[in-house]
Amino acid sequence: MTIPFEPEFLGVSVNVHLILEYLAFFIAFRYYLVLRRNSQDAISNKNRLSIILGAIVGAFLGSRLMGYLENPIIVLTQANLFYLLNTKTIMGGLFGGLIGVESVKKMIGEKQSSGDLFTLPIIAGIFIGRIGCFLSGTNEFTYGTETSFFMGMDLGDGLLRHPTSLYELVFLVLLYLIINYFKKSKKLENGDLFKIFMISYFGFRFLIEFIKPNVFWVFGLSSIQWLCIICWIYYIKFFRKVFQYAY
Repeated sequence: MTIPFEPEFLGVSVNVHLILEYLAFFIAFRYYLVLRRNSQDAISNKNRLSIILGAIVGAFLGSRLMGYLENPIIVLTQANLFYLLNTKTIMGGLFGGLIGVESVKKMIGEKQSSGDLFTLPIIAGIFIGRIGCFLSGTNEFTYGTETSFFMGMDLGDGLLRHPTSLYELVFLVLLYLIINYFKKSKKLENGDLFKIFMISYFGFRFLIEFIKPNVFWVFGLSSIQWLCIICWIYYIKFFRKVFQYAY
């Protein structure tokens, strides 16, 4: 198999990344439904639906905004506008979804934490999507910089690059196992699992950005890395709680 992986079906080239992206959404949502059915959800069906809608809207706007900030385009031509509408990133989707959820919860007066049920399905969805990113090679801006490291791979342009999508797949498996282990702990409060996921995943992405060929930097950091810092600041109270508990 060569990368990018572009199979043909009945003479038509198949976009594997797009198929896996839709599959990721489908499986993640079905996984969430199974978890909710097998657990005692403190949030009513009506409020939970509102929260999901808030997450969808926030994720859509956030993913597009951060996609734009990864490589800002000043001249708004028709071609550039089409590019902006199709540019997205999971990091903006996650943080945008978080803001959308918290905004909706304030509007409807919901006090219960809502993230724990989403945590494992989100990890599963990202995992499936990252397989598509890896198979797309250099057709998707998820590859790494050139390297002489033994893990270097030809992702479609004849150069040995860091397979950052593979690194992320390994990290997601470990994170899934850790979150699933903490899920059984009685010391965690409702909502802590999602916070652990966000802090861990954004921490990983902060580090992996240093071996990606970003083109837009602010004070030596990419737009994704600045978003990671904003996420950590957002969860500063949780950091304090963890440090106090450890102490």
